[in-house]
Amino acid sequence: MHPRNKHNAGYDFTALMSSYPELKPFVSLNPYGNLSIDFAAADAVKALNGALLKHDYGVDFWAIPQGFLCPPIPGRADYIHHVADLLAVKKTSKKRIPKGDKVQVLDIGTGANVIYPLLGIQSYGWQFVGSDVDPVSIKNAQTIFANNPAISGKFAARLQNNPQHIFHGIIGKNDRFDVTLCNPPFHASLAEATAGTARKLSNLAANRAAKAGQKMPTVSTQSEADSLNFGGQKAELWCDGGEKQFLRNMITESQRFAAQCLWFTTLVSKKENLKPAQALLEKVKASEVKVIEMHQGNKITRILVWTFLTRQQQQLWQQYRDQL
Repeated sequence: MHPRNKHNAGYDFTALMSSYPELKPFVSLNPYGNLSIDFAAADAVKALNGALLKHDYGVDFWAIPQGFLCPPIPGRADYIHHVADLLAVKKTSKKRIPKGDKVQVLDIGTGANVIYPLLGIQSYGWQFVGSDVDPVSIKNAQTIFANNPAISGKFAARLQNNPQHIFHGIIGKNDRFDVTLCNPPFHASLAEATAGTARKLSNLAANRAAKAGQKMPTVSTQSEADSLNFGGQKAELWCDGGEKQFLRNMITESQRFAAQCLWFTTLVSKKENLKPAQALLEKVKASEVKVIEMHQGNKITRILVWTFLTRQQQQLWQQYRDQL
């Protein structure tokens, strides 16, 4: 993981339980004799997230509705730190990461969990706008920040009324964003999302069985698949055309807001979707395109980054931001 990621050394469950007693009922010794939780249990993972946000990021209140996406925080933190490196400005021989509310960030599909704004605000003090097509997610995001008054002024939620749009209807004519974030829905249908959920549950069950020296169990019912710790609603997990079409829509629409965003970024979960996205970025004449790889164990996730601004325009943008 990223060198600045607080979770590089794993979880200190003793410290987490001390900060967040609600985690304690879910912690027990694993087959290796270490404290852990059952990562296939939704309530346990939610409690772990609450504990991490409290202990490592000073977030006093965090809750999500039943069935909504419960993201693993270490991977989300990695994205934030890589974006911070992207925004870093070279000063003499060193690069300086801009901090504070001069940095304006747009989180597309912020979700009910609103994880990226929480991590970005508490790590770097940035100012966030979070958008979503789901009114329930927007309301929950607002509730989370309303119950964390110390940072409530650093976040604004905007409902996307047209699910066919990504930036249009969210970015106003006077808005300027240093960077946009997005974790796109990566399935093309409910059936595909359900199959993916079942695979994750089976993998978690297999890992538990292997550690305990038991025969591998199977996922036998839909309800078991639906109970997977990560959860997720339609807008969070799938959309028509899946990740590939979502990326196409995002890139195409980003042209219209080329002068209002310094950097556009998005996660790309499926490696095969990267080349078509890069080809489209060349077609729409993005001035600079990067791919940042994030490594978490054996898993590799990619951040696709692009801008329509020249290097000189990027420097002017940074200079103007520093003078605000």
